Formats: sequence, C-alpha cells, structure tokens
Amino acid sequence: MLVALFPRWNLAWLSPVALVPLLMALGRERRAGRRFLLGAVTGWIFWAGTCYWIYGVLYRHGRMPAAGAAALFVGFFLLKGLHLGVFAWVAGWSLARAWAVPAVAAAWVAVEGTHPYAGFTWLMLGNAATDMALVARLAPLTGVAGMSFALAMMSVGLTLALGRRPRAQLAWLLALPLLYLAPPLPLPSPGRQLAHLVQPNISEEEVYSLPWTPLRHQRMLRLWETLSTSQRSPDLLLWPENPAPSYYDIDPLFRATVEQIARTQGTFLLFSSITYRDRETRRQPLNSAVLVGPEGNEMARYDKIYLVPFGEFVPWPLGALVQKVTREAGDFVPGDRVVVASAGERRIGTFICYESVYGRGVRRFAAGGAEVLVNLSNDGWFGRSAARQQHLLIARMRAAENGRWLLRATNSGLTAVIDPAGRVRAALEPDRAGVLAGGFDYSGARTFYTRWGDWFWWTAVAGALLSYRGRTS
Repeated sequence: MLVALFPRWNLAWLSPVALVPLLMALGRERRAGRRFLLGAVTGWIFWAGTCYWIYGVLYRHGRMPAAGAAALFVGFFLLKGLHLGVFAWVAGWSLARAWAVPAVAAAWVAVEGTHPYAGFTWLMLGNAATDMALVARLAPLTGVAGMSFALAMMSVGLTLALGRRPRAQLAWLLALPLLYLAPPLPLPSPGRQLAHLVQPNISEEEVYSLPWTPLRHQRMLRLWETLSTSQRSPDLLLWPENPAPSYYDIDPLFRATVEQIARTQGTFLLFSSITYRDRETRRQPLNSAVLVGPEGNEMARYDKIYLVPFGEFVPWPLGALVQKVTREAGDFVPGDRVVVASAGERRIGTFICYESVYGRGVRRFAAGGAEVLVNLSNDGWFGRSAARQQHLLIARMRAAENGRWLLRATNSGLTAVIDPAGRVRAALEPDRAGVLAGGFDYSGARTFYTRWGDWFWWTAVAGALLSYRGRTS
C-alpha cells in the first residue's frame, strides 16, 4: 500500500489507511524481535518498490556490471528498510497504550525524518497528500512532517477501531477537524512575471558514450542558443542542470555564448555549470548554478551542498566498484554556503536536482530572502521510470512548505512551474526539446515553516522518546 501511494501508481487516496496492515500485524505480535522484522520487511518492500529505478541508473548510466548494480540496489533497500524496523519495534509497544494514536504517529514521523541524515532520502508519507487540500494546509505550518503525522494518526485510529478498542482511545482523532481552522492554501493565480524554462532533451547516453569533440560541443551551444532566443524576452531565463560537460570558468566559447544570449534577450540567465574550487589546478569540481545579468556579467554563483550518492560522490569504500556517471563522478566536493542571488531588486534561491528532497535545506533559501525558488535538474538519468514523477512530487512539497513559486527546469522532463500551494500550473511534455513559458510571482512573505524549520519533527522525536521512556519507567 505504501508503494501504491506514489508514482507510478498514484493511489494517494490510500494514504490515510496505508499503515493499517502493518499496525494490525504489530498489534498481534508480542515479541519485539518479530515486530522489528515485520517493520523491516515492510521497509524493504517500500524502498525497493518506489526506488526500483536505482538499479537502472547504476547499470545504464553508472555502467556497472548487472550483478554489481543488483548487489548495490539490494544492499540499498535492505539498509533503508531497517528504519521501518525501528518504527515497528517502538510502535508495537505504543499500540497497546491509551495514547496510541499520537504516540505511534510521532514514532512514524520521528523515524521518517531520520532519512535525510542517513545518506539518502526520497518520499515521505506526507508527500502523497500534496493534492489533498485540507491535509496540505499543514505544509506551510509544519512542513511535510505534520502531514505525515496526520495521515499516520488516521491509520492508527482505524487500526484501533478494527480492534474494538474503547472509544475514549480514539478521542485523539478529534484534533483532525482543527485542520479546517488552518489558513487555506493560496488560490491559483496566473503570475505577473514571465519565465522561460529551457528543456533541451540532450541524451546522456550520447554525451557519455561518444567522444566529446569540439564539433559536438558547438552543436550543443547552438541548441542552447536556438531554444533560448526562440521567443520574446522573459523576465527570467532558466537552463536545467547541464547533461553535457560545460565549464563556464574555463571554456571561453561556452562563456561567450552565455553572455551573448543574456545580452540579446536582455534578461537574467540562470544556468548550471561545472566550476572548480581551485580554478588554476582544476581540482575539487563543484556542481554550480550561475546567474548572469542582462549585460552578460556574472552576478552570483551557488555551489551544490547536498551531493548525490554514486552520482557526484561515491561512499567509501565503494569507489572501485562504480564507473563514472559524469566525468567528475566521485570527485565532486560540496558547497559550503547558501547563496540567495540578487536579480535587480528581486532575490532568487536556486537549488540543484536532488537537493529538492531536503526540506531543511530548501527553506534556508526562503529564510534567507529568496522571493522565488528555482530547481535546476537533470532527471534524464532516471530514464522513463516513475522517478521523474516522484521527483516532481517532492519539489511540489518544497513550494507548499515555503509559500513560494517554484520554477523547475529539467533536461528531458519534468519541466514545470509550481505555484505556492504546490500545484503544477504549467508543464512541458517530457522527452522532447522545448521552452516552457510560465507565469510566476515574487513573494517575500515567510511561512511558519520557513521561519522555524523542522520544529514539528523535533517535537515528534521528543514525543516518541517520552512515550517509549514511559515503557521503561
């Protein structure tokens, strides 16, 4: 049921009851070790079922042998599933208590929130409720953690009801109608600013399986120029995370092309490039987002902080097993600061690809004054798997949490304009080259979540620990 909530199945209406089968099994199992195993098996199914595409990324793009890619994939979901084992170990005891509804929900949120600190994070339970307007009212207040908590409460309540527990133990659910008192999400609006989001649809297989010759480089630059100048000048022009080797610092032709396009269009151009912490020796490559002004001058640069495991860095000691997904794979170093770029009187917060999964990281841009969020990504590594839809769903949550328009430019899809409620207002058809002309607005208002971050998750951690401490006292 957890797998079915998310793309490709999209059965989000199951989210309030998705935990019921596991919880019913935990309620019948008295042995802690068995409860842990029940949770771990659930976690293995969830992570293998939603992130099945990891094998294809390692095999096709990492160019690993099939056996090696399979072994790493199996190791990945076996390890990640242990989180749910911990949840089941704690929840199995809490289910027997009168305060089971909030205690089990807190345990779920507490464990779910550890993924960003444990090497890889992806879909949270609350992500499934992005289109549920009432539950989604929690996003600007609590972040995705509050939404996960509300959904988990519903599952616990149904489990107790099926077990014929006293009605008084279900009274905690009376808090859910309070969602109607939460401020509604912003109404749809067309946006008064114009952004052009370029989707070049450059094949990764072609880029990295053939020699990168000067002729191929020139053809790529002509493609960028053709797409970027095909329509009237926008307020903001965005290129995705570059699927081909581009070096703004050291490639005069690439730099000249960027500057010419910005001057020709008379607009701010935001693009991705490989830069170096040590430009002279070309050591310590960075995955960077560079903002160039209407006069062709560099105005700001942000270096990606959260790197992709096996894509931009290889966890020790697996370096010898992994080929290069990009030319610098395994060698990238993380950036060390959040940069909010000034574009005239406006301020832009740009995060790159996988960084969208880190709610605590994206909120730092909005808290730092960003009036619009930009996500430059290259989801071509995912092929045509459900990972692209999953990644878009995650980005939508970041927009809703911070009450910001989010402009998402990708290489091959899904390129989209997302409004402050997390709704997709415009999108390009994937797997074709094109330009998405989308309206958006700047906003300086800060949501409660933007101001206070993961306060709800920490509250859930404290609640889960206090509840479990009650068992041992």
